[in-house]
Amino acid sequence: MRSIRIFPILLITTVLLLIPFIAMQFTAEVNWSGFDFMIMAILLTGCGLTIEVIRVKTSGGQKRVLLTLLAILLFLLLWAELAIGVFNSPIAGS
Repeated sequence: MRSIRIFPILLITTVLLLIPFIAMQFTAEVNWSGFDFMIMAILLTGCGLTIEVIRVKTSGGQKRVLLTLLAILLFLLLWAELAIGVFNSPIAGS
């Protein structure tokens, strides 16, 4: 029985969040608030856990790849909407 690997997901999320944090130290172009980091941590962790559940629960290779790509696509669409407002929804960024 396969189990869900939470530690690697949290480690990757932390490393990815360090990129804008370090960039903020060197440039004014990156200006994230604590809320931005919190939302991105939730999105990255949620996407990672979704992909991990797909890995554990899905047996077919082609189905697994398709569901993983769908999860990544949904993550990217939500990220773009929060960042620049692609669909002009109430959660759209500026």
